[in-house]
Amino acid sequence: MATIKHLSSKNSNYAAAESYLTFQHNEYTGLPILDEKGRPKLRDSYLLDTLECGESSFAMACLIANRKYGKNGGREDVKTHHYIISFDPKDAVENGLTMERAQALGLQFCKDNFPGHPAIVCTHPDGHNSAGNIHVHIVIGSLRVRTVERQPFMDKPCDWEAGKKHRCTSAMLRHLRVAVMEMCEQADLNQINLLEAQGDHVSEREYWAQRRGQRRLDHANAKLAAEGQQPTQTVYQTELDKLRKQIYAVLNKTTTFEEFSALLMQEHGIAVKESRGRLSYCPPGRTKFITAKKLSKKLEKEQVLTALSQNIQLAAIIQPSSEKKPDKIRKLVDIQANVAAGKGIGYERWAKKFNLKSWSQTLCLLQEKKLLSEDALHQRIAELQTQHDDALAVVKDMDARMVSLKELRGHLVVYRQYKPLAQKLQTVRNPAKFKEQHRAEFAVYEAACAYFKANGLRTLPDLKKLDAEYQTLSSEKNGFYTRYKKAQIELRELRTAQQNVEAFFRKEERSHAVPQQEVK
Repeated sequence: MATIKHLSSKNSNYAAAESYLTFQHNEYTGLPILDEKGRPKLRDSYLLDTLECGESSFAMACLIANRKYGKNGGREDVKTHHYIISFDPKDAVENGLTMERAQALGLQFCKDNFPGHPAIVCTHPDGHNSAGNIHVHIVIGSLRVRTVERQPFMDKPCDWEAGKKHRCTSAMLRHLRVAVMEMCEQADLNQINLLEAQGDHVSEREYWAQRRGQRRLDHANAKLAAEGQQPTQTVYQTELDKLRKQIYAVLNKTTTFEEFSALLMQEHGIAVKESRGRLSYCPPGRTKFITAKKLSKKLEKEQVLTALSQNIQLAAIIQPSSEKKPDKIRKLVDIQANVAAGKGIGYERWAKKFNLKSWSQTLCLLQEKKLLSEDALHQRIAELQTQHDDALAVVKDMDARMVSLKELRGHLVVYRQYKPLAQKLQTVRNPAKFKEQHRAEFAVYEAACAYFKANGLRTLPDLKKLDAEYQTLSSEKNGFYTRYKKAQIELRELRTAQQNVEAFFRKEERSHAVPQQEVK
């Protein structure tokens, strides 16, 4: 999946942008990495081109434009805009994406969406996370150096006239996300819907806070390890990440919104409020609420209510057992081997008691199941293995069918929602302008139509029938899942019992073999 990110800079040193793209920099401090002679080290691999700069460098082109139009002289003026298009790491293997191809896509993207601006387009083979994701940096000077032809996504004269500054508005970002989606679709690259938030929202600031915190924690743990101490924490969590996990923990075990909000306050001191149909959360120690949009898509009102309703359905199926669970059967400990390895007399005393308890549990289980012969035990394990594998296969098959139904339902909802818009396109005066105004809606509508065509759906199913089929599959799946878990638990117990029996008789054989060797 390709994503696009925007950063703005007020730095009047335009050469710093090109320096960052071509030389190695410390990812935490932002300072250049120097070689043994004190000179900046070039990056191992990159591709770089400039646009709208003429015979000058990017920095000189920006300075000439500023002097010509008398702009960007203030300290608070935005001097450059930095866009980063990151491609899916799988594209390099599955779809033949190379740095050269990514650079070509980036150049065309820049020409189409930032015409008239001095620009640097630079491709790197990997990112900070070392996931192998090829990404393209597009750095543009904020000032347009020439008047360009008006494009459908341009709203005001300042968007195409020379001497005007680039505006990164919400409408512009929406247009760029759609443009990235269309670019990847035409290039046969992996892509998701960028117009919908996906999972947790991690800002640039939180991302780097987590990276720096993890780095400090790793250094501290290395010191502890050198001193022979065991680290208590290995993964650093930001405050926002802790807040998400606390909310998820409560959300997974509540069934009503009142219970959800009350338990959040009771267990973690987190207040939740609804304003204008949106949820926001306030952890202890703060006075300002954090909107769900800044935390995660899953914590917004609609998704929270959906999760609570699913918990109600699961609660009706899975009833908590009030009976005390029996002790889990443990494997017998090889006392002789551990004592020979250096364990003391205290360990030997504990191990004898532990083995006695485990052996008594094993005998009780075998008597209860009436499996007092080795053949009967082997036969029962084979039967349980068959039941376990069959139930698991059915559960996986139903899971796949439910995923397919869910995908079909999503496309069907989108199709019905935007079909009137597609019909209206046939009657408007200017179809091209109307389609550009609703570009995102038509993109998802056409994707739904393509899905129906690819799956040979000439007659679309009814939503109610799809929901009924999904619920039927869900209830059947729960039944098979219960059988699978029951067989898994019993299978695990009997295998442990089988190992204990084999270990016990091996010990008996060893104890009878020792006197015979001594007589010899």
